[in-house]
Amino acid sequence: MTLRLRDLSDDEWADVQRIARSHTLGAGLVRRALIIVHSMGGLKAEQIASRMDLCGNTVRSWLNRFNARGLDGLKENVRTGRPPTYSAEQRSVVIAAALTRPSELGLPFAAWTLDRLVVYLGERGIAMRRSRISEILLDVALKWRHEETWFGERVDPDFAKKRGD
Repeated sequence: MTLRLRDLSDDEWADVQRIARSHTLGAGLVRRALIIVHSMGGLKAEQIASRMDLCGNTVRSWLNRFNARGLDGLKENVRTGRPPTYSAEQRSVVIAAALTRPSELGLPFAAWTLDRLVVYLGERGIAMRRSRISEILLDVALKWRHEETWFGERVDPDFAKKRGD
């Protein structure tokens, strides 16, 4: 049994042609539109598969989806993926802690390090690795300051007084 492409409206035909020629849309979408264009040109699924270096079942699957759903059938289905490891509340606690001065929380140091954040969050029931904390902070455009050296700016506001002359 031969798989045939359904009749397309003029608008559908124009949209499929536009998508197939696009240089800005995703490569997968353009490839799927090309399958439809080749089918509109009279090629059979096996011929399209051979020309595009695809599996025949892949070509038939996309033709069937297009026949059933139209242009929406060319889009990828949404994939759920792995559920987030940390909840939005936990992420917000990490961000809030990083933005709060440790002294305001009654801690005996003036600045956070990733190790100090790991300990602080662990005491509050959020077991999180340094690398994950760093990723969360980077996701919200917070850049982590590296350890300061003797020639860098001092974290302790009372440094000059403590240092003396």
